[in-house]
Amino acid sequence: MEKIASFQVDHRYIGVGMYISRVDTDIITYDIRMVKPNGGEYLETSAMHTIEHLFATFARNTEYKDRVVYVGPMGCRTGFYLLLRGMTHDEAIKLVRDSFSFISTYEGEIPGSSEIECGNYKEHDLEGAKASIEELLIKIEEYKAEMLDYSWHNKQQ
Repeated sequence: MEKIASFQVDHRYIGVGMYISRVDTDIITYDIRMVKPNGGEYLETSAMHTIEHLFATFARNTEYKDRVVYVGPMGCRTGFYLLLRGMTHDEAIKLVRDSFSFISTYEGEIPGSSEIECGNYKEHDLEGAKASIEELLIKIEEYKAEMLDYSWHNKQQ
């Protein structure tokens, strides 16, 4: 079988940050890395679940809501994929920055976390979610579009 795009990136050189994973016509898949791959520390499932609910809910309630195709966690528990349509890279960075800022100060019930709305409604951790996004939130504060390329980060090391 042909290797998919995300398996063709050398994960030894990926750090915390935001990257362009792939471009499919008008849909761009962004790789939102919150921990270093194979670094020994991974997102806790309950925190990751809470980030997913808050990230997706916030993103789909912004001015960009009609351009958000998908927000979801990576199976390796190192971050999230964000699929967007018809947005500039600067707008995508702003959306991620705003989403994670929202999560960092969020208080209250997790959206979509009832038994009716969620298939694993008891497994959430808001404080863990907030702790899990801190490093990315700092890293993305001064992000520019050219930094979305995996190779840009390799050159900085």
